[in-house]
Amino acid sequence: MVLDFDSAAQIVMNGDADYIVQVAVHPSTTEIVARYRKQLFVIDAFVSESRDMAVVTRIDVNRPASLALQPATRDYVNTEGLRLIAETSTASVADGLLAGKYESGLTYTSLAVDNPGRFRIDERVGTVDDPWIVYGRHRLSDGKVVTWKDSPAAQAFCNQIQRVAR
Repeated sequence: MVLDFDSAAQIVMNGDADYIVQVAVHPSTTEIVARYRKQLFVIDAFVSESRDMAVVTRIDVNRPASLALQPATRDYVNTEGLRLIAETSTASVADGLLAGKYESGLTYTSLAVDNPGRFRIDERVGTVDDPWIVYGRHRLSDGKVVTWKDSPAAQAFCNQIQRVAR
């Protein structure tokens, strides 16, 4: 796993890897698409449920003054009055909490469940459906829209049209 998308782009463009998968809401997504538009192409996308998430706080902290989070998750919870600490990923928030670097963080619920003597759950977020982008070295669109005609969304749309037509 590579946490820096510029490094990941270089690895793919050099032929040392075939693809990059990036969550579409990552802050660097537009930069990656624009910066490497002639060498790295969006070739696919998919939706996947995230792991169960929560605001996890160290047991020794009564009222946290700060919250570590991946910036795309900021609106999952009320952050008013908290100093926000940007992290690369939800996993790196968990790592920072385990290392004692943060008071509180928006990360995986399992961190508190697996370490009940160290952490508590202050607010449950649950799972979120995340859109993911797949990049590769070879353009697949050939100037046309690339679609999955039997995708779940296409099936739902067709079912809706059929219900309305009845």
